[in-house]
Amino acid sequence: MSEDGTVDSATAPPASPASPASAAPADATLADLVSTAATDVPDAVALVHGDVRLTWAALEEEVARVAHGLVAAGVVAGHRVALAMVNRPELVVSYLAVLRVQAVAVPLNPRATAEEVARMLADSGARMVLVDEAAVSVVRAGVARLETELSGATDRPGGTLPAELLERAVVPRVVVAGTTLRPGERSYDHLRAERGREHPPLVDPERLATLLYTSGASGRPRAVMLSHRALLANVEQVARVEPPMIGPGDVVLGALPLFHVYGLNAVLGGVLRHRATLVLVDAYDPDAVLDLVAAEGVTVLPVAPTVVGHLLGLERLAERLAPVRLVLSGSAPLDADQVAAFHEATGIVVHQGYGLTEAAPVVTSTLCVAPAEVEDGAGPVPAQPDPGSVGTALPGIEIRLVDDHGHTPLQGDPGQVSIRGANLFSGYWPDGDDAPDEDGWWATGDVGFLAPDGQLFLVDRVKELVIVSGFSVYPTEIEDVIEEVPGVGEVAVIGVPDEDTGEAVVAYVVAPDQDPETVEAAVRARCVVRLARFKQPRRIEVVDALPHTVTGKVRKGSLRAAERRRHLELL
Repeated sequence: MSEDGTVDSATAPPASPASPASAAPADATLADLVSTAATDVPDAVALVHGDVRLTWAALEEEVARVAHGLVAAGVVAGHRVALAMVNRPELVVSYLAVLRVQAVAVPLNPRATAEEVARMLADSGARMVLVDEAAVSVVRAGVARLETELSGATDRPGGTLPAELLERAVVPRVVVAGTTLRPGERSYDHLRAERGREHPPLVDPERLATLLYTSGASGRPRAVMLSHRALLANVEQVARVEPPMIGPGDVVLGALPLFHVYGLNAVLGGVLRHRATLVLVDAYDPDAVLDLVAAEGVTVLPVAPTVVGHLLGLERLAERLAPVRLVLSGSAPLDADQVAAFHEATGIVVHQGYGLTEAAPVVTSTLCVAPAEVEDGAGPVPAQPDPGSVGTALPGIEIRLVDDHGHTPLQGDPGQVSIRGANLFSGYWPDGDDAPDEDGWWATGDVGFLAPDGQLFLVDRVKELVIVSGFSVYPTEIEDVIEEVPGVGEVAVIGVPDEDTGEAVVAYVVAPDQDPETVEAAVRARCVVRLARFKQPRRIEVVDALPHTVTGKVRKGSLRAAERRRHLELL
């Protein structure tokens, strides 16, 4: 760590080649990695999904055909194309095809609500949306809602979408994979052209590649603008980690959803970079995952933090995880006791990291912690991250801490985490708001402290985000929905610890002169319609009043303290 508190790749082990595949040129797209793999290792297996096995040559053919089909359907560079599917080959192919024609991929949660889908389609101005049977119902309803509002025939005063979203919205064409069409829709099979064709190479790496929705400071989901430069930069930064997260010959579990940046770029991007094999899982079940690990010889297991706890209770865990060399976790803190128990039960070390959608996403990894030197000079010993550490910065990424006055805090004192690197986003859609500053630094909103060797320890979140199963939930979005319920006067939403999901949402509701049970039922009914399942409150407390500061702001710290006391009483 330098005197000014900045940590960079100097704290990480020296980079070494992790794969026979060479680094992608700066003016490439992720889809170009498929083309080179198809030339170099055409018969190696790229994707596995059930009985489907695609070689690199077959994957390249599929990407080329869908890319040609997109162009034939009128998609041109810069057009947004939404993708609402579970993990399946068609999603991988469609995503890469969109990148190849230099359109903009907009991955959506296939289990979002219709209103959430309508908002994201309107906000992005998507001209096409590709769906499968898991998402087709909500997408159809979302498109219908959008069409109604654009026609001015909405049955709600003022509609449900802000005017600035409707100004850039269009009614997208719906392309359906794996289920029956309705009039006006097109099938995925018909989108696939008979053959592929050449497409113009990428000229500007800063061209927008994907919009990924996450919760922003406004409380409403915001789209993170990731360029081709950012996506490829993080793939290359991860590739320089030694020992490698993913390498040639690895079989990687694809259970993390590809609409999330962790699955999309950290997992899929790594597989593309190293010509590994990705085993797609479209519905997570712990026992089924273990059976798949054994059947396919999975060697790398990227998981959400809560999965570690889910696996611990299963029988013959070590035997069923025998092929696995590495477990990777990210997107939320790990429970130290569960990590220790998992290692004791399996002999496998769980490595974790810290990342954000805005960083495409990986910033740190415990694999980057420098090996210790043995006193007698016998050489380095394996890295041993300190408990609670999320590791050190990846090669090519810098970290610094900033206190409330804009200064570097004293060693060991916390500060807001700021990062700099080629992997950073271009700002929030559509205007590039809150992009990195002129020196390339971006404040994450997370609070942590740095050890002398560069290890990062996260201690809090500035933005009050609630992390449910690795997904960001902003309380304001939920509060806005609950305040729509008749009789509700005030609401405050917080996150509480949860053994299954890491955190869970709890809503405190004030509804004067209302029956508490009736209020709770009405709140749940509204949330089911308006919010994705992981955003819905686990518990609803109907109270007489909320605690406030002298300026009238709800004292959420008091509510969290009450939840901690409640948790202790239940133990």
